[in-house]
Amino acid sequence: MSALTFTLKLKPDQRVDMSPLVCHKLDGMQAAEIAALTLQNGKRKIRVDELFDIAGSDAQNIVIKNSFGKLDFIGKELDGGRITVEGDAGAYLGLGMKSGEIEVSGDVGIYAACEMKKGFLTINGNAGDFLGAALPGNKMGMKGGTVLVKGNVGERAGDHMRRGNILIEGNAGDYCGSRMTAGTIAVMGQTGKYLGFAMRRGTLLLWNQPQASARFNDCGAHTLAFLPILFASFKKFNSKFADGSAAFNRVQRYAGDMSEMGRGEVLVKIG
Repeated sequence: MSALTFTLKLKPDQRVDMSPLVCHKLDGMQAAEIAALTLQNGKRKIRVDELFDIAGSDAQNIVIKNSFGKLDFIGKELDGGRITVEGDAGAYLGLGMKSGEIEVSGDVGIYAACEMKKGFLTINGNAGDFLGAALPGNKMGMKGGTVLVKGNVGERAGDHMRRGNILIEGNAGDYCGSRMTAGTIAVMGQTGKYLGFAMRRGTLLLWNQPQASARFNDCGAHTLAFLPILFASFKKFNSKFADGSAAFNRVQRYAGDMSEMGRGEVLVKIG
C-alpha cells in the first residue's frame, strides 16, 4: 500500500486543527469517509477534501505535503504509525504523543512535543517556544520519548519536563530547562539567559559554556562513565549526535537550581 497522502490545495487565512488526521483514528476508514471528515478552521468547520487532495491508503504512514505554519495539532496523541510533514508545521505538533514517529522537514511553532509520552519526533528546521513543555497551568511537560531538533529552539525548551530526551543541534533560547523535574536536554549550540531556572532535577548537557548563574554551584571537573553509554544510544539517529567526534565524558559540573531542590545538573564539555 502507498502512504496516505494529504496535499494542501490552498493556504487558508485561519488556523486549522489537524488533530483528526492521525494514524490510529484513520485506520480502517475508506477514502470517502476520510474526505468527509471536518477540521476546525478558525470559527468554521471545513471538509478535509476542501483543503487537501487525498491519495494512497496506508493510514499507518501519513504524508502531509505543502504544509505551512497554520496547520496546528499535527500528530496530536499519535498512538503508533508515522507522520511525515513536508514543509512547516504549526503549534502543538505531537501534543500528548503516545507512540510512533513524526518528522517535519521545515520549522514548527510553539509547544511542539508538549506533554509527549513516548515516540520519536524529528524537526529538521527550527522549533518555537515551549518545546517539550507543559500546557499552561499544568505541572508535567514531556514525559518520555525523544525529540531531535536540527535547527534552533525558542525560549522555555523543556519547561516542566518530566522524562525523555530533547536533542538540539543548534542554539536554545532563554530559560532552557526551566522548572525541569527529570529528563535530559542536550544543546550543541549556544544557550540563552536563565539556563535551568528553578529546575529541581534532570540534566542539561552542553557543548558550550553557558552564561554564569549564581543559582548553580560549581562542582568542579569530572569524568562521568555514563556519558559514553548515553552517546552510544544516540548512534541510531540521523544526527550530529550520532557522530563519534561529538561525544565526550570529561565535563565541568554545576549543581542547581539551589533555590529549589538543587539536584539538577548542568554538564559542560571540557576541551
